[in-house]
Amino acid sequence: MGSKGSVLVAMSGGVDSSVAACLLHEQGYEVLGAHMNLVRLEGVEHGCCGPRARADAADVARIAGFPFEIVDLSAEFEWTVVADFFAEHEAGRTPNPCARCNGEVKFGAFLRRADEVEIDFVATGHYVRTTVEEHAVWHLLRGADRAKDQSYMLHMLGQRELARSLFPVGGMAKAQTRWHAERFGLAVASKPDSQDLCFAPHGDAGAFVRSSAPHLVREGEVVDVEGRVLTTHDGTFAFTIGQRRGLGISTGRRTYVLDIDSAANRVVVGPGDMLARGGLTADRVSWVAGQSPALAPFEADVRIRYRGDDVPAVVTAGGDGATVSVEFRVPQRGVAPGQSVVFYRGDDVLGGGRITAAVR
Repeated sequence: MGSKGSVLVAMSGGVDSSVAACLLHEQGYEVLGAHMNLVRLEGVEHGCCGPRARADAADVARIAGFPFEIVDLSAEFEWTVVADFFAEHEAGRTPNPCARCNGEVKFGAFLRRADEVEIDFVATGHYVRTTVEEHAVWHLLRGADRAKDQSYMLHMLGQRELARSLFPVGGMAKAQTRWHAERFGLAVASKPDSQDLCFAPHGDAGAFVRSSAPHLVREGEVVDVEGRVLTTHDGTFAFTIGQRRGLGISTGRRTYVLDIDSAANRVVVGPGDMLARGGLTADRVSWVAGQSPALAPFEADVRIRYRGDDVPAVVTAGGDGATVSVEFRVPQRGVAPGQSVVFYRGDDVLGGGRITAAVR
């Protein structure tokens, strides 16, 4: 074992995780690089999936001089992430598969793999930071590079996960990460970031649903707020609250998706000023500290989409701690059930959950 302990590094084949692994190796950790095989689909060759990504990750390990393995987590990915993706669409919600994957696979099944091979820590290339207080209370913080911060997608991490997780690039700007990649002589130094849906061939979520979940392909109506039929659709999965493009209608003014009624297989559209909502409810809530920061309603900044803005709000936790209600200080547009709501105090991530409903 190295002087600092052993670490299983999730290596996607991208520059961030590659640099994370090399930095830890350089710092004296005993590194085992691991590429997670998550999908079984033919035609997936982009981002973190496919033979090219695996080859890039293996090449980094070879250059740096640490061992490397392929970890098959495709079954866990199918049961949790893909199954949830279909279930959310069926319920008329907009799924957040990356958050689901982080909680169930990358910091769930992957941690169990670390236990199997008796490794101390896991590490990823996420842009987040951690600190620990004197009494071993861990905090999850935004990444130093606000443009790359990924704390929204890791809001479900708790004390057990944070105590065993390392995030070597979380305190860096992206330009520094690429500089380190060049310093280590990695071919992935200039590799572009992946923003595709990893399990959908060519990143086409709609085509993936049509081919893999044909029961979700059902003709329905697109109506205005008065109930007048404007056009038809072939499945509510193709829509999300706040969407403006791709509606297939022309009303002479900007028109947005206001509501998705999965039971009636109907999409309601209207003017943007009708999108504003005063709050939301959420379930599947987890708290970084293990419990809500307060029994009474408390002030926090909340984020309702990955690249959205922080919004001042009052948060009230349910009695079980797994549900919350949120009241925005200023009404917000585009509150999409199925997406995550994440709670912050400054750079400190308090926790987050799944939006279940927008509240007027």
